[in-house]
Amino acid sequence: MHKTSKDMVTEAKGKIQNLDPAQVAAEQEDGAMLVDLRDEPEIRENGRIPGAVHIPRGMLEFRADPTSPYHDESLNPEQRVILHCASGGRSALGAVTLQEMGYTNVAHLDGGFKGWMEQGQPVENG
Repeated sequence: MHKTSKDMVTEAKGKIQNLDPAQVAAEQEDGAMLVDLRDEPEIRENGRIPGAVHIPRGMLEFRADPTSPYHDESLNPEQRVILHCASGGRSALGAVTLQEMGYTNVAHLDGGFKGWMEQGQPVENG
């Protein structure tokens, strides 16, 4: 039997730390790196979380890998990294991927940007 994308996200959420918007805001204040995995049009249309670094989901593995020519120097396997997307699916899958790549302190924003906005957290124009 094949897995659905929903199955994969549910499985991923069981392997990672799922944070609510208030927890993410507090961790961001304490220096955690927040990574926005959404595509550029989503950010332009809906805005962004202040201070979040944009790395599209399709580039995450390449930006996170220190041996890749596309490596983002701001990503460090030792630091606290919190991923988010629109609703939490891509970020859950991405967090599992980072763990598999050796990142030891990864989490994701459960409910994503949508949940962030619903909780009245700050948003800036995209």
